Amino acid sequence: QVQLVESGGGLVQPGGSLRLSCVASGFTFKNYAMYWYRQAPGQERELVATISNPDLPMITKDSVKGRFSISRDNARNTVYLQMNSLQPEDTAVYYCSVLVGQRRWGQGTQVTVSS
Repeated sequence: QVQLVESGGGLVQPGGSLRLSCVASGFTFKNYAMYWYRQAPGQERELVATISNPDLPMITKDSVKGRFSISRDNARNTVYLQMNSLQPEDTAVYYCSVLVGQRRWGQGTQVTVSS
């Protein structure tokens, strides 16, 4: 079955960096676009970034453009979200997702940006 396992979250000070990873299994990873979403407390889940093949990464959230980047390693069935210059408003649970028949989600990883 499809499994997505995120890691790399944590507590970081404003201006710091984190790299999130999502290891996928249960489907042919290289054939699918991958997505990173986030959900802050009391807010709806929102799309942050997506990547199809390695040459078509896309940051969809305006407030993180220039700070976040998405990449993938098809040999490792892994998608990454590099987050730089983190701000308190980036605090959220970050989810990896794929559309395989239906939208699939990982368990999420908490990112907290605070001094």
